[in-house]
Amino acid sequence: QVQLVESGGGSVQAGGSLRLSCARSGFTYTNYYMAWFRQAPGKEREGVAAIYSMYGSTYYADSVKGRFTISQDNAKNMLYLQMNSLKPEDTAMYYCAAQTYGGTWYVEKNYNYWGQGTQVTVSS
Repeated sequence: QVQLVESGGGSVQAGGSLRLSCARSGFTYTNYYMAWFRQAPGKEREGVAAIYSMYGSTYYADSVKGRFTISQDNAKNMLYLQMNSLKPEDTAMYYCAAQTYGGTWYVEKNYNYWGQGTQVTVSS
C-alpha cells in the first residue's frame, strides 16, 4: 500500500524559507512523476512542481520558478520542496502526489496517490 506523508509546513514571514518533505512508502514504481500541489482557501488545487523519475527532469509553475526547488532522495524515499522568497500568495495547503500514468504533470486527475497535506502560511 502506497503512503505519502508530508511534513515541514508552518508559518513564516514574507521573504522567508521553508522546506517541505514527503516520505513515501510501499512505492515500487520505477517510472513516475512525483509532485507538489497546493490549494488555497476558495481556490482550486494547482500544480506547483514535479520531478520525473526516469531523467530527474523538473517542472515548475510560472508563479514559483526561481523561488522553489523540487528534489528527491530515492535512497531515503523522500521528496522535497525548498521554498525561498516566500510570498503571502504562497499560503496554502501543500500536498505531495505521485502518478504512474505519465500524464501532464500539473493535471490533478492524473495523480493516483496523495498525501494528507501540510499547511504553509506566509504573513506580510
